[in-house]
Amino acid sequence: MFDLKPITAESIPRAIEKAERYRLLNEPAEAESICLDILRLDPENQRALVVLLLALTDQFERFAVSIQQAQEILPRLRDAYERAYYAGIIYERQAKAHLQHGGLRSGPMAYGWLREAMECYENAERIRPAGNDDAILRWNACARVLTSRPDLDRGAEDTGELPLE
Repeated sequence: MFDLKPITAESIPRAIEKAERYRLLNEPAEAESICLDILRLDPENQRALVVLLLALTDQFERFAVSIQQAQEILPRLRDAYERAYYAGIIYERQAKAHLQHGGLRSGPMAYGWLREAMECYENAERIRPAGNDDAILRWNACARVLTSRPDLDRGAEDTGELPLE
């Protein structure tokens, strides 16, 4: 088809800034593309990996990206805290995508994803750098969703039987 044109090493800092800007402009596919160009040249660039992971999770609500695509990035992150924290981000955003779209069993599915996210945030909290409470902030956000939406509770899970109404 087309041979992709390589970028230069000198352009990486600016390209990362541009990818972050595209994410803020709600254009995650553009951010993803830029990150892929950066990672072609510098496969271990940690900042590009994080922006790519976030750009992928930004696309969950459109169901344009699978959770597995985002999870494949986690082992490439060198820092154990970041692996735990961003695993939580993946689960949390997957839950929110299910809540956004609704549908059969979306509540119990969202509940499960939020609980997974909270577990990841607890793991991240245990190994967080001094002064970094990001995992606590995210855990609290998940707890607030679950508290405000008791209908998501596991007790409301589908029993496999169809309702009579």
